[in-house]
Parts: sequence; C-alpha cells; structure tokens
Amino acid sequence: MASPIDALSWDDLRLIRAVATEGTLPGAARALRLDHSTVFRRLRQAEAAAGLALFERDRQRLVPTLAGAELTALALRLGQEIDAASLRMAGAEPALEGEIRLTTNDSLLLHLLTPAFAGFRRRHPRIRLDVLIANQALNLSRRDADVAVRATDRPPDTLVGRKVARIAWALYGARDGSGDTGGDWVALGETMGALKVVRRAVERVPEARLAYRVDSVLALAAAVEAGLGVGHLPCFVADVRPGLRRLGAPEPEFATDLWLLTHADLRRAPRVRALLDDLATAMSERRALIEGEEPQPAAP
Repeated sequence: MASPIDALSWDDLRLIRAVATEGTLPGAARALRLDHSTVFRRLRQAEAAAGLALFERDRQRLVPTLAGAELTALALRLGQEIDAASLRMAGAEPALEGEIRLTTNDSLLLHLLTPAFAGFRRRHPRIRLDVLIANQALNLSRRDADVAVRATDRPPDTLVGRKVARIAWALYGARDGSGDTGGDWVALGETMGALKVVRRAVERVPEARLAYRVDSVLALAAAVEAGLGVGHLPCFVADVRPGLRRLGAPEPEFATDLWLLTHADLRRAPRVRALLDDLATAMSERRALIEGEEPQPAAP
C-alpha cells in the first residue's frame, strides 16, 4: 500500500513547512513568494493527495495535525539538507553571472544602495539582482536571501561579512521650523523597538508629546519635514533632504554599525564576492555622509 508521503513532491513539503512555520496562509504565501489563493489551492491538493488533513485552525492560526506534524518534521530535515547543499553548490560557481538575492531596508536601498547597484550592473551585466525590502532579518541559511545589508551592532553568528561604516543619528526638525514650537515629537514604531533610538524616544519623551509613530524611516523623515514634530533620523537620510535641518550634533549612543553580510558557504562565490567588494567601495565613498560628517547643504 502506497504511503501518503509517496504522493507528495518536494514542492508540497516546502509548502507544508511554510504553513507550519508561518501559521497562516498569507504568511506562507509571503515566505514562498506566491499569492494567497495559490497557497490555499496547493495545500488542498496536497491534503487530497496524501488522503489526510494536515492542518486545523486554532483561533487565528493554522496548526499541524498529527500527520501534518510528521510531514513538517520531515520537510524541515530535508530542507536543511537541501539548503546546505544548495549553499555549497552556489559557493562553488565559477562565473560572474547568475542571480543574487539581497535583503535590506527601504532607507538604505533608496539613499545608498540603488546608485551602487546601478554601477555594479554596468560592470557586471550578467549578474541579476533581486532585492527584498524587509526590516526583519531574513534567514540566509535557508537561502531566503544571499546577501543582507543591515544596520546592526550584533550580526548573527551564522553569517560572515564586513562592517563598512557606522550610521549616525541626529535630531532634526522641519527647515521652516513649523514642527519645532509645539513641543511634539515623532518616532519610529514599536515594531522597530530593537533600535536604541526607538527605546530612548519612548523613555525620554512624555507620552502626551509623542504625537506620531510610524514603522518606516523614510515615512518618519517625511513626517518631520511636514512639521508633525521633531525626531531622530539617520544622517544619510535627513542631511540630503532640503526640507530638514539638524537641531544638534549626531548622538553617539544611537549610532549603529552598517554590515554587508552573507552565508559562509557563499562568501567565495565570485558573483557574491564581486557584489560585496563593489558595495564596500561604494559605502566607503559615502562614509562621511553615513557617519554624519558631511556638512548639511545650506537652506535654499
């Protein structure tokens, strides 16, 4: 008699792993880079092929049934082996071609990385870049991404890379002073609470004066520029915006290291090494801006 496992492919197991790990179909869809309806349809097909219910709903989450838990454990074991083999093979690729998946946040991408990518692509037209914008750290060991450009003082032990600068933060207000007089402050939201500047804003500013919070550095810069209040921003973002002005020197306690990171098995892959070297050079050229040492342009 055929086992339920015989009816399932590796794609089915990857799907089961994603649903079990994320706990929701939308979360699994994001992890697999599929749409919600495709994940729903493929999960139903996998359950029909196995002849078993694999998940059941517990409040807002999907939890594996007994059969689903067994298949999830199998998918995790196989996935680790496949991911490790994939990393080793990718690290042995000799040619300067192929795809690099890179993850970073929106402010680094817009202000620092996109111009660097343009130069890199001119020099290496056979390398394709697939950029994932996320404030959360993706799992490079699972090949969620090949390279991460992150602001962190504690890069994961599983990754290797180089520190290229220290990101300076300072207090800013609107150029016309419209947000300075009311005593209101703006700050990043709680989902970015790992940043020292977010924790200190909540500690330092009375709740009644914390008028606006948002989960994006770029949106925060726009809020200060619009006069919603004063707030701390990275100098590389704020110093190039004509509608903002510094209200004080960069505050060392808020500074964060900027890292270029990859998995150990990928660091010698020619395409990855070429990108890391290129980005390191580009960040070195912008170091004064990143570290708050480049003079802010005068008001027009």
